[in-house]
Amino acid sequence: MIAGILVSSFTLGGLALAATLLFRRLGATASTLPVTAQWISELSTDRYRPMARLLDASDIEFMRLQPGYTRKLEAKLRAERCRIFRGYLACLDQDFGRVCLALKLVLAHSQQDRPDLAAALIQNQVMFASGLVGAHFRVVLYRLGVCTVDAADLVKMFDAMRGELRTLVPAEMPSFA
Repeated sequence: MIAGILVSSFTLGGLALAATLLFRRLGATASTLPVTAQWISELSTDRYRPMARLLDASDIEFMRLQPGYTRKLEAKLRAERCRIFRGYLACLDQDFGRVCLALKLVLAHSQQDRPDLAAALIQNQVMFASGLVGAHFRVVLYRLGVCTVDAADLVKMFDAMRGELRTLVPAEMPSFA
C-alpha cells in the first residue's frame, strides 16, 4: 500500500514537473532576433550530429571488454556523457526556441493572415517540449543503465521549423528587431 502511494506520488510529481516545463517553454520569449537568410543558414542540424552516438551502448559494451574495467569507471563515463548530451539538448532547445520566435515575428509582420502556420507552430512547440521532457527523462534512465536516448525526432522537428522559416524569409530581407 505504501509502495503504491509512493509510486503514485512520484508519477504525479513527474507529470506536474513536465507540465510546468511545457508551459514555461511555450511562454518563453526573447527581445530581438536577426531574422535574415544568413542567420537561418547558420542554424544547422550538423552541430547535433554527435548526439546520435554519444549515448550509444556499443561504447559501454566495448569498455566492458577492456582490461581494467570497473563499474565505477562505467558510471563515470555514463555521467560525463549525460552531462554532454544535456548540453546538446539545451542548445537544441535554445535554437528551436529562436526559430519559433523568429516565425512568430515573421507572422506578426506579415501582410497575410496565416492561421495554418500559427496552428502548426503551436503544435510543433508542444510536440518539441514534450519530446524534450521525454529525452531528459530517458537520459536519467540511461545514467542508471536502463535504456538509450534517441534525439533524432527532436532534431527533425527543429530542422522542419528551420525549413519553414527559410521559406518565409527572402534572401534580401532586413532583420526584425
